[in-house]
Amino acid sequence: MTENLTNFRDRAGLKHELRTVVRHVIGYAELMLDSKDLLPANKEDLTKIDHSARNLESMLESFFVELPQRGNNDVYPLLHDLRTPVNHIIGYTEIILEDLNDSNPESKLIPDLQKITENVKRWLVLVERYTGAPELPSPSPDPMTELPGNAKSGSPGWFLADLEGASVKTEHTGHILVVDDDPQNRDILYRRLRQQGHLVDCLESGEAALEWITKYTPDLVLLDMLMPGLTGREVLAAMKQISNVSEIPIIVISALDDQAEIARCIGLGAEDYLSTPFNPAVLKARISTCLEKRRLRQVEINHLARLEEEKLKSERLLLNILPEPVANRLKAGESIIADYFPEVTVIFADLVNFTELTSQREPEMIVGMLNQIFSRLDLIAQKHGLEKIKTIGDAYMAVCGLPTTREDHAEAVARFALDLTAEISRFNDSFGNPLAVRVGIDTGPVIAGIIGRNKFIYDLWGDTVNIASRMESHGLPNEIQVSEHTWEKLKGKFQLRERGEIDIKGKGLMKAWILEA
Repeated sequence: MTENLTNFRDRAGLKHELRTVVRHVIGYAELMLDSKDLLPANKEDLTKIDHSARNLESMLESFFVELPQRGNNDVYPLLHDLRTPVNHIIGYTEIILEDLNDSNPESKLIPDLQKITENVKRWLVLVERYTGAPELPSPSPDPMTELPGNAKSGSPGWFLADLEGASVKTEHTGHILVVDDDPQNRDILYRRLRQQGHLVDCLESGEAALEWITKYTPDLVLLDMLMPGLTGREVLAAMKQISNVSEIPIIVISALDDQAEIARCIGLGAEDYLSTPFNPAVLKARISTCLEKRRLRQVEINHLARLEEEKLKSERLLLNILPEPVANRLKAGESIIADYFPEVTVIFADLVNFTELTSQREPEMIVGMLNQIFSRLDLIAQKHGLEKIKTIGDAYMAVCGLPTTREDHAEAVARFALDLTAEISRFNDSFGNPLAVRVGIDTGPVIAGIIGRNKFIYDLWGDTVNIASRMESHGLPNEIQVSEHTWEKLKGKFQLRERGEIDIKGKGLMKAWILEA
């Protein structure tokens, strides 16, 4: 130790230099926050760098106020407090640099980020060079680190860790949270883990850990059992009750070899147990195992999420083809689905002269036009509670009263038909098309079921379907023609004009009415 920390030479000069370095960090952070090259994903991390630097500047004032009042052996907490924002600046700078090196290695921000790193290193070296901070005892002391300017490290390892290079995360490293009230344990763990390439955050209490864990998601937590306030076991139990935290592996650490306490912690969900002082090889192996489990678990979670997403896509596709109750029956394992419905109302709508129009327009325009029209009809059908059955060329078929029965099926179809003709009129006004539509409706019994194996279709059969189709094909452009069965359901509720008898192929003369707006 060159001299006591409390009696360093030129204290005012050191304070000025330290503040200047911190202001440089703040300046570069402000410039980058205003840069158009900043990725949105990195803005939050850069904001944290700026906040940590401003926090460090504020803490320096308190540091130099309290320093003369403390003895040499009582300055450790002051240095520890200063180190926390420095750790954050280093850690978040490394994260942004990693992102930019992967996504945009030519980014103009990289030199400024490197300058922040250089200034933080300079800040640490200034503290070391001018103060000669006291060495802390360590169970397994590391070799002295060569520092810039040939300064030798006499400071705690956490204070001058990794000055000569960024600890880049690889697939075998992770973000580890250390929770321990003993500063030397935190120091040793921090140094060991940083040497292994991990990104490390340290907290000194269970209360702080539970607050921190709501904002950040580490890959692993090292948790001391014996702490004032909330004990490690209480923190462990609380973390396992938080939904987005419960999957994070936790290794409990303690100087006491209490097998009963270890068993209780494992029972609460702890992944493993480590006793202090730490054997470096065992520490590395246990952490590597937990991180690998975490990685595999995350792969499993991602895989299950993708499976669930594909399942939802399949279900949405199935619901586009089949009514939901029928789709549920199919998923439940029913192989043959066929039902008889004593009374429903079926509607057919056909675009008049659309075939002739196809010879005058490009294929893309024809398909686009049909898509727009039928998509609008789908929305109207959904509004009135109809079940679309299919489109047949330029014809649209729907039904009401199945698979869920309802008493007002005829009225619902009538309202749909009126909206349908109004929608075609609006479409013509918007796009200048000469389209007309014929609509036919009948009410009566049908059989409904699924046919096909690889390409399902939910279809209807019966005389009601045939009559509805004939009502449409023998109808008039821009008119809604209904059968006598449907007229019986609608009379007195809608305005209906008798058309008289029409000759229906295969049926002979049948009475028909026109549904008017």
